Amino acid sequence: MAMLRTLFLVLAFLPPLALAAESGAATASAPVECVVPSKPGGAMDLTCKLAKKGLALQESQSRPMHISYLPGGIGAVAWHSMASQRRRAEADTLVAFSGGSLLNLAQGKFGNARAGDVRWVAALGTDYGMIAVRSDSPYKTLADLIEALRQHPDKVLIGVSGTIGSQDWLKMALVARQAGIDPKVLRFVALEGGGEVFTAMQANHVQVVSGDTSEATLNADGQHARVLAVLAEQRLPGVLAGVPTAREQGVDVVWPIIRGVWMGPQVPDADYRRWVATFDRMMATPEFASLRAKAGLFPFALTGPQLTSYVKKAVDDYTKRASELGLVR
Repeated sequence: MAMLRTLFLVLAFLPPLALAAESGAATASAPVECVVPSKPGGAMDLTCKLAKKGLALQESQSRPMHISYLPGGIGAVAWHSMASQRRRAEADTLVAFSGGSLLNLAQGKFGNARAGDVRWVAALGTDYGMIAVRSDSPYKTLADLIEALRQHPDKVLIGVSGTIGSQDWLKMALVARQAGIDPKVLRFVALEGGGEVFTAMQANHVQVVSGDTSEATLNADGQHARVLAVLAEQRLPGVLAGVPTAREQGVDVVWPIIRGVWMGPQVPDADYRRWVATFDRMMATPEFASLRAKAGLFPFALTGPQLTSYVKKAVDDYTKRASELGLVR
């Protein structure tokens, strides 16, 4: 007891500066956090994992990165947690985003949120939409699937990440409309994240996945899924090189998807600039280019103010497109 009383007395009379120094040391050794706004296994998860691997190669980034998951509302829960609540000033917390996040902003799915409510740090690469079925599916081509949707739309369940108006929903709706099919007759199953969608297809709860090429890359070994079409301007390199584009198959739909990270609106300027510079250095290395390719992403590097301008324009463009389809709240 005497030793405890002595310890309390020492702590009580320590100079505030000494306590602050101890606190600062603990903060400096704390891990960086990357928040995935969905369940594990999808492209949002892939984004944080890519950032983690890339940052591990940086000598200036000695702290480890911890990945956490905050699903809900297709990104809405994570957005409000980091942008509107007590975590808005955390200097070492990054949040993954995609073109789907920007589409949700445009449609008002995050409430009154605006693109300027957070600090956009870095775009790590670009992805493309794709359509896949089970490897044992009777649909061998996109034309086979379209014919089945035309004849019996009630018998084909389409798994998507998000509800009506999500980018996965829009991709399939645009394909259907190009084929002369009213998207309203299609049967969609809304799930939380690409990982959950592919799991549902493997269990035959859905027969089709409208998702992203990065997710398909993880499932393109022929044992679990068959990709019918990529929604890119031309065929993609890598494991999906043999998959034709939708355009090649007579369906003129292209859907690129940006992937990156943002942070809270009250992060100090010095910390924000530090992270922008860190990602600039990371993305300029050949090692990162290799990691990005293995993740199924393609070159697209923007940071700081340039990314912020891109995001604001993209949200405006999505707003116009969604308005034309009657999807803006």
